[in-house]
Amino acid sequence: MGSMVITVAQDGSADFATVQEAIDAVPLGNKCRTIIRLTPGVYKQPVYVPKTKNFITLTGLRPEETVLTWNNTATRIDHHQASRVIGTGTFGCGSTIVEGEDFIAENITFENSAPEGSGQAVAIRATADRCAFYNCRFLGWQDTLYLHYGKQYLRDCYIEGSVDFIFGNSTALLEHCHIHCKSAGFITAQSRKSSQETTGYVFLRCVITGNGGSQYTHLGRPWGPFGRVVFAYTYMDACIKNVGWNNWGKTENERCACFYEYKCFGPGSCPSKRVTWARELIDEEAEQFVAHGFIDPDPQRSWLAQRMAARIPYSA
Repeated sequence: MGSMVITVAQDGSADFATVQEAIDAVPLGNKCRTIIRLTPGVYKQPVYVPKTKNFITLTGLRPEETVLTWNNTATRIDHHQASRVIGTGTFGCGSTIVEGEDFIAENITFENSAPEGSGQAVAIRATADRCAFYNCRFLGWQDTLYLHYGKQYLRDCYIEGSVDFIFGNSTALLEHCHIHCKSAGFITAQSRKSSQETTGYVFLRCVITGNGGSQYTHLGRPWGPFGRVVFAYTYMDACIKNVGWNNWGKTENERCACFYEYKCFGPGSCPSKRVTWARELIDEEAEQFVAHGFIDPDPQRSWLAQRMAARIPYSA
């Protein structure tokens, strides 16, 4: 498993001028890690990583300086790929869409620049197993980060939005991330469909901040009736409503949604005032969620081990 490096710069000084051209150059069914290095800049174009273009790494020097941005919404999609390839509506509107497995992004900003009130406007959709994001930023309003399918690991990332801005039915661990609630809404909309599914979102040692207002946002609501979300060791700003969670207007969701907190703190953390159908985990229950095994369950075939706890060096 060697790796190859390709470079992108908009001024023509690198291998390719656009991110998409670099991805297009990766062969389908590739077996070797391909590192696409982006020169600082704002890349205004939708990006699509197709199925079987696996082992792609997108890397920048600093996320503030390396921005992938586009402005599609669920009701207006302008894309170089046909809708039969990327899908329609919320599913197809991601500024970046990743369907290739073992994808890594480091030091990149993924943005949907559609203004507030545009409805669903996804910054990135991850429909791929074993994706990892290190020191990335995800910017948008509604439906910013679509963790749709597969297993994802996010570390040292910044995610902002308003309504359902981390959503989908993947199995995701977000560690040391900063979640910023820009206006009233719901941080998560996890869509687990049955108690058999092992999917869910775990927020481990994260920080939730608001816009200075208090009690205007919920930790989550169940997009699927068995939606599963855990906040552990997480700081919660006063923007979080005392009730914490929302049933999406359906009392029957309260019987099956799995909304948990564990040893959180801050003004927005008040277990005594939470809805009665969400609860605080006890130590034994929390164990399965507060370790990397939640997304990386097979130690014999670990996909995180070789890059856990240390950033991939820029020279990788």
